[in-house]
Amino acid sequence: MGLLSILRKLKSAPEQEVRILLLGLDNAGKTTILKQLASEDITHITPTQGFNIKSVQAQGFKLNVWDIGGQRKIRPYWKNYFENTDILIYVIDSADRKRFEETGQELAELLEEEKLSGVPVLIFANKQDLLTAAPAAEIVEGLNLHTIRDRVWQIQSCSALTGEGVSDGMNWVCRNVIAKKK
Repeated sequence: MGLLSILRKLKSAPEQEVRILLLGLDNAGKTTILKQLASEDITHITPTQGFNIKSVQAQGFKLNVWDIGGQRKIRPYWKNYFENTDILIYVIDSADRKRFEETGQELAELLEEEKLSGVPVLIFANKQDLLTAAPAAEIVEGLNLHTIRDRVWQIQSCSALTGEGVSDGMNWVCRNVIAKKK
């Protein structure tokens, strides 16, 4: 199921704009997920030095996805994009276990941000196509995600390269955008 078919499900909310913030450490797969959602070529992706934004319009619905670079030197600027965020999508490289502590710390700091208070969070456990990938349940346990009580959240196993799991995550996003907007 592509992004357009997901957007059609949201037809019940015409003329609605949704702001999605796509964050995570560098090399987690944020841009690949964004290009996958936009049905764009993913064969040549370079690290995001600033940000990418994709807006898709379908049947009176506008989805604005902000993909912000995840390099350590860029992360302090993430806060400039928090305003009016409807959904936070946080991408984790499930195969890079050495960075779980770092990614967990960044996610914890995001969840403490006042401007993101109560914003639903989708965590993509990306790179599940790799043999070394930690399963989503292990990530939930390792990052203590079960302690998140101030918002709805979901972890979704996915592979940005194959697209597997991405549409399932976006279906969750759509359901929670509708619930939040009501």
